[in-house]
Amino acid sequence: MRGKTIRRTVVTRALLGCGAVAGPIFLGTATVEGAVRPDYHPLRHPVSSLALGSRGGVQTANFTVTSVLMLAVTLGLSRAADDAARTRMGPLLVAAAGIGLLGSAAFVTDPVSAYPPGTPDLLTERTAPGLLHDLFGVPTFLGLPAAEAVYAAAFQRGDRRGWAMYSAGSSAAMVATFGLASAAFAQTPALVRFGGLLQRIAVGSGFGWLTAVAVDAMRRLPR
Repeated sequence: MRGKTIRRTVVTRALLGCGAVAGPIFLGTATVEGAVRPDYHPLRHPVSSLALGSRGGVQTANFTVTSVLMLAVTLGLSRAADDAARTRMGPLLVAAAGIGLLGSAAFVTDPVSAYPPGTPDLLTERTAPGLLHDLFGVPTFLGLPAAEAVYAAAFQRGDRRGWAMYSAGSSAAMVATFGLASAAFAQTPALVRFGGLLQRIAVGSGFGWLTAVAVDAMRRLPR
């Protein structure tokens, strides 16, 4: 029986570790790619635009790998949840976000904010892949903050008020910055120069929370 428990703990720790590294891998890869792309400006352009052009396969792989890591941590969270963070819906929402990211990998976004060079700030007619890319982005940009809100309630019930406040605040921050980023990419004059920054704040908020929750769950596993 003890051997079975040890094996379960090892597997759960590995699954949670996938969630701990998902955000750093995604943001680290996007940061490096954004730095080496001519005419790409991280403050202005979305992460998805890195999937365009001759090096687009790097970002597509980044989407894919991160989505697999997110689906893995879903299993880890389901297996490891202590009484203070027990929720059935939370892991499902994280899984929805991972599936959305996988869909975003399958369909390449449309050009926006004049990237790649020679394209307009905003297409007058969207392409089918671009529309599907944005559609799959909805579960990611809404699924993660929804998961944060669900976990905030679970932490509150478990009397872990610090984690409840952090989860709720991260959820609100992700929703707000995602909304502002969307307005920027729609070419709202006051925001358009900062669309990439706002999107990165949204992504960083969600993935940072996921890393923190995964590490906390790992720490609470039996030794």
